[in-house]
Amino acid sequence: MAKAAPAEQLKLLELQGLDARLKSLATRRRALENDPRIKDLEAALSVANGELGAAKVAVHDAESELKRAEADVEQVATRIERDEARLNSGTGLSKDLVALQKDIASLNKRRSDLEDVELEILERLDTLRARQAAQQVIVDDIQGSFGGIRAELDEAIAGVDAEAAGVRARRDEFAQGLDAPLLAVYEKTLAKRGVGAARLFHGTSEASGMKLSPGDLAEIKAASADDIVFCPDSGAILVRSEEWA
Repeated sequence: MAKAAPAEQLKLLELQGLDARLKSLATRRRALENDPRIKDLEAALSVANGELGAAKVAVHDAESELKRAEADVEQVATRIERDEARLNSGTGLSKDLVALQKDIASLNKRRSDLEDVELEILERLDTLRARQAAQQVIVDDIQGSFGGIRAELDEAIAGVDAEAAGVRARRDEFAQGLDAPLLAVYEKTLAKRGVGAARLFHGTSEASGMKLSPGDLAEIKAASADDIVFCPDSGAILVRSEEWA
């Protein structure tokens, strides 16, 4: 059975307190990293960006459609201008001039229809652009919230890291003053059990929170004061003291 002076064993409680604080800080850091608000905002942002992308595609398609309509109107207007110039020149056969007049009338009707289509596209494009702008506002708002929360969490994580660094430095300094064999047993126990050492207080192990059985208590009481004993439930080192008996 490994041995260490009772006074040395008692120091393990302070070391365990530092390790418990480090464990608590690590848990806190994980909670900050996995803040549910971030996941919720990421999901909302993904949906909002998808809708914004669809709105941009709709605007782009409408703009392309408008360009084609404008080109059609311009083409018909060019033909009307050309035919009117021919008609106004008065050259050609009478029947050709009559046919030209009919063609111009037909082209004017065609231009009117095309301009109606162009106007409908313009109105639809205005609606689509307004929808895209509104969706952009939604995306910007979500990104703003995301950035604010992310900054808040980063600040909190930095605070946790700073505190953990301080605790770790104190822990390392304190551990250097402990009995080396005892520290080795403690480190092995901590790595395996999650708790390195705890008090045995009035027959109860503070590592497991359980009262030891009469047989286990009798065995521990029979051990020498410098014997390193362990909690039968948690496996942690049990630190004993006469005042806790």
